[in-house]
Amino acid sequence: MPPELSLDRTAVATVVKKVVVAESRLSLPPESIPDEEPLVGPLLQVNSLGFVGMLVRIEDELDVTLPDDLFVGRSFRTVADLIDVVTAAEVRP
Repeated sequence: MPPELSLDRTAVATVVKKVVVAESRLSLPPESIPDEEPLVGPLLQVNSLGFVGMLVRIEDELDVTLPDDLFVGRSFRTVADLIDVVTAAEVRP
């Protein structure tokens, strides 16, 4: 049985922040976004439709599959909330 592949939190954070910055149409370096930054607040403006598009881009950039049930019963208030869920995703074989 092959070892389970997992995602590095730092790599996930970099990609998530890059995608969130792009979705919010900001000209900021992704590393300047704190993990606890609200997804909807004075800086970031991620709406529900944008959220879906972000998930597709995150899957592509990290080569992961984010199953729908990964999001059931969860709320995403901050960048860290999204990083945590993506980090728990399975890497595509």
